[in-house]
Amino acid sequence: MAKVVDIHPHIIANDIRRYPLAPLGGHQSDWSRTRPVTTEQMIAAMDKAGVAKAAIVQASTCYGHDNSYVADAVAAHPDRFTGVFSVDVLASDAPERMRHWVERGLTGLRLFTIGSTMPDQASWLDDPKTYPAWQCASELGLSVCLQMSAAALPQMIRLAERFPKVRIILDHMARPQIEDGPPYAAAASLFALAKYPSVYLKLTERNFTQSRKGKATPETFFPKLVAAFGASRLAWGSNYPSSEGSLAELLALAKTSLACLSQADQDWIFAKTAQDLYPALAD
Repeated sequence: MAKVVDIHPHIIANDIRRYPLAPLGGHQSDWSRTRPVTTEQMIAAMDKAGVAKAAIVQASTCYGHDNSYVADAVAAHPDRFTGVFSVDVLASDAPERMRHWVERGLTGLRLFTIGSTMPDQASWLDDPKTYPAWQCASELGLSVCLQMSAAALPQMIRLAERFPKVRIILDHMARPQIEDGPPYAAAASLFALAKYPSVYLKLTERNFTQSRKGKATPETFFPKLVAAFGASRLAWGSNYPSSEGSLAELLALAKTSLACLSQADQDWIFAKTAQDLYPALAD
């Protein structure tokens, strides 16, 4: 079986004294409260599903910018994990905080600008106050994943142009509308990003489910996506356990959805792109 690497699982501790709650938006996400998965449970789920390694993404809707649990997981299991941390990039000490978490062994940055505890798209993404953080990411070679909606694409493009060395990964592909089916005119703003070589797309359960709605099909959407971006700029992320279902079920959904692609393209999406974005996950 080909190697599988996951770039978007989350872990939640069962010890709130050691890892206190501090969710962005002020209230904890439902999923982190009702179906939490600890480090040990994540490893067990990975073993059952056949996932070799993972880039654990900070659970911003549970811990905010305190990345201690992710850092501890990476330190305990460096053969299985790297980590994607979160900081307040508007803060004057953002570069200092970034270097702190990199010293703790984390190798990616995530900016959370919309989501379950923050339903409206934040406006600060390309605020000049964030530039020192982006420059720091460029210097450290950090990939930056963005939890954002299509409304923020103009801001993201300005950042991509200003900081071309930073590889930007769009969580959930920036939530495009694809139910209209071929030629996917409603997702024109997504396909227009293909000309920016530093922009990568993270394919998650949300995208695979939407590819089966309306006039969309996996067989018409994903080959078009690969033709535009190349498989080397696409990577699978489970979003487990935020997305409902077991890790094995989420991987099965992804594999079924991408079965129309060549094995070489699937190898990139399920492992090689992840290892390119996060060299700590390399064999």
